[in-house]
Amino acid sequence: MTTALLTPYRILFLCMGNICRSPTAHGVFRQLVDQAGLSQHIIIDSAGTHNYHPGEPPDARSQRHAARRGYDLSDLRARQLIHADFDQTDLLLAMDWDNLALAESMCPPIHQRKLRRLTEFCIKHDAAVVPDPYYDGDAGFEHVLDLIEDASAGLLIHITQRLQRQVQRDNP
Repeated sequence: MTTALLTPYRILFLCMGNICRSPTAHGVFRQLVDQAGLSQHIIIDSAGTHNYHPGEPPDARSQRHAARRGYDLSDLRARQLIHADFDQTDLLLAMDWDNLALAESMCPPIHQRKLRRLTEFCIKHDAAVVPDPYYDGDAGFEHVLDLIEDASAGLLIHITQRLQRQVQRDNP
């Protein structure tokens, strides 16, 4: 795929506080994108619908479980979803129904089509949401990683197909 002139595709992962699920998705998807050689074409970010932990790193348990699978989340910092995110992002992916509803309530009507749940991209798992692992111990964090890895693989396929269509459209 000739991608030299592609406009970067921007992804924003959303959860409540931006310390567990969304930074995990950020780190997992970033690594997949890097491995696919698409880092200059896919821009990844994460945010929380609430401003509970501004500037804080991901939860230590999220970092520990992610590191066991080879993902580094240490450079990520929590931030809150802002109105500019709707303008600047191509796809906003919420981890659950509550955070999707909160994002929808903030989102201008023109950008509503950009809002989806991450689990819509799962290939192997049949899950409506990525559950909050905060109170579920080690098993909860591992389950979150299972779902995010699966959805990230499907998301990469989705975005790669979009980029290929863009190349075909721009280079008939």
